[in-house]
Amino acid sequence: MHKFILTIGLFVLFATPAAASTPEEKSVLAAMDTWKQAMIKKDRAAFDKVLHPELLYGHSNGDLEDKALAIKHVVDGAATWEEITFADTKVRVRGNTAMVTGKVQYRERETGKLEVVNLAVLSVWVKGAQGWQMIARQATRPTPSIITKLPAKK
Repeated sequence: MHKFILTIGLFVLFATPAAASTPEEKSVLAAMDTWKQAMIKKDRAAFDKVLHPELLYGHSNGDLEDKALAIKHVVDGAATWEEITFADTKVRVRGNTAMVTGKVQYRERETGKLEVVNLAVLSVWVKGAQGWQMIARQATRPTPSIITKLPAKK
């Protein structure tokens, strides 16, 4: 009997994260995929749909762009994005607002040179007549682990 209860408990423990994905969380992730495809394809129309008119788009270098500048930066810029990979993504939906956190790896090519950029990103999405739209984003470059191992103060 104890083995049965333990087995059921472990099943519930490990099955819960997959079962926790709500339809709203899935629709936010679908909007994120639309943004990702717009980045890779440099698709102005897709950006116009998935980015909110009041967008504030923060880059890891401190630059802050509005919607028009964010679209221009990607669509008219020399860089291309070969691949964008999400990891450790967490979606929190509160009414018509969603906060998404996670790691993002960009494989970016400019003037023939490939650069792999790893970022930690917070994006905020709002649901309106056009569906989920990104209204805010802030990225940061993760601190190398060596920096987190600073010696203790004397």
